[in-house]
Amino acid sequence: MNGIALTLRALHRGERRLERELAAVADRHRAEHEVHHVATDLARWSDEHAGRIADAARAYGLDLRGGAEEEADEGPLSRVREKAAGWPGHRPEPGLLLLRDLRSLHLAAAGNSLYWEMLAQYAQAAKEDRLLTLASDCHPRTLRQMRWTNTMIKVVSPQILTGL
Repeated sequence: MNGIALTLRALHRGERRLERELAAVADRHRAEHEVHHVATDLARWSDEHAGRIADAARAYGLDLRGGAEEEADEGPLSRVREKAAGWPGHRPEPGLLLLRDLRSLHLAAAGNSLYWEMLAQYAQAAKEDRLLTLASDCHPRTLRQMRWTNTMIKVVSPQILTGL
């Protein structure tokens, strides 16, 4: 498999992962209306990105429409961690959980941003207009996802961390 195929596969996996994480955060923090609503909207963006990546990847012999690969990167340990977090004495404070979730979302979006940049650079060098359009359309949204998580961390960190 060549480098562009690997990049498309990694970017698709990253967008699907970010979509799942955003949806989970929206669900976990329903009481925080801004978090719930914005995370839900941003999850839709990642879903759209993943669909567009899968469409573009067909030209490189990749079928990214399946679900098994996407679920494989979760692993059984993540489910064990989630169940253990709910046990008495193991549940973090809601504020700390929100900070952890925002940090995780930010890092996932940052990883995707790097892949979008790599894809755009390849597309420019190879004169692949379809891929350049894809990156030009989707990367700004990923940057917006990062700005939102960063802003939320700045807003909630002082309140949460001084309340400890």
